[in-house]
Amino acid sequence: MPFLKFKKGPPASAVLDMKTQKCGLRHTVFSANGDEYTGEWLNNKKHGTGTQVWKKSGALYNGEWKFGKRDGCGTYSVLYPESKEYVRKYCGQWKNGKKHGYGTYYYKNTELYEGEWIEDQRSGWGRMYYENGDVYEGEWMKDKNHGEGIIRFTNGNWYEGSWRDGKKNGNGKFYFCDKGQLYAGLWVNGSAKCGTLTDLGEVKHRLHRSIPFQRFISWMRSWFYERLSQFIVIKEEEDKKEKEEEDD
Repeated sequence: MPFLKFKKGPPASAVLDMKTQKCGLRHTVFSANGDEYTGEWLNNKKHGTGTQVWKKSGALYNGEWKFGKRDGCGTYSVLYPESKEYVRKYCGQWKNGKKHGYGTYYYKNTELYEGEWIEDQRSGWGRMYYENGDVYEGEWMKDKNHGEGIIRFTNGNWYEGSWRDGKKNGNGKFYFCDKGQLYAGLWVNGSAKCGTLTDLGEVKHRLHRSIPFQRFISWMRSWFYERLSQFIVIKEEEDKKEKEEEDD
């Protein structure tokens, strides 16, 4: 009589691993270091929509995830020890765990940047509001003014032209509000080198060129907040469903 051969199954450790794999929507999961995550999973990785709280820093991220990293639309906030309240630091698009796409970053004081990002750095079109009241809008590269842009100073002066590595470089125009004069010419490393100075008298010189950033920023802002509102609706529906399941 032949012996029956039973098919060898997976080891106990593999079975346990399969049972503990996280997929779909789960309640809050705590890590060994105290971090907590509430949201969707795929193959044991954060994937979909969810909220992460880091215990050590007190920071919070609420938004979309992809294969364990922040990816899509989301908001990053930090906890202020004095007030025990969360303060928004960045609201916008993410890719592979970094700020990437359109977003708004809030600095410690009143400074604010609104525009495009590439791998955690201001790159593309953007507008920067400085603490002293100056405003720059134009092109950026690796966190510096680079390309074409305009800066308006609080004293009424402004510069419109080319930039390189955060300094005026190339052709540009500078308007002196107190003198009513306009300089147009070549700039090198932030200094005027060769150009013409025109006396405009008491006539206020206005900018005539329309920078496409205004249209771009309006479109991106409306698109982002539409995505954000959809995310909030989905989150509310998930919370409602969880509450109904708990009641049952």
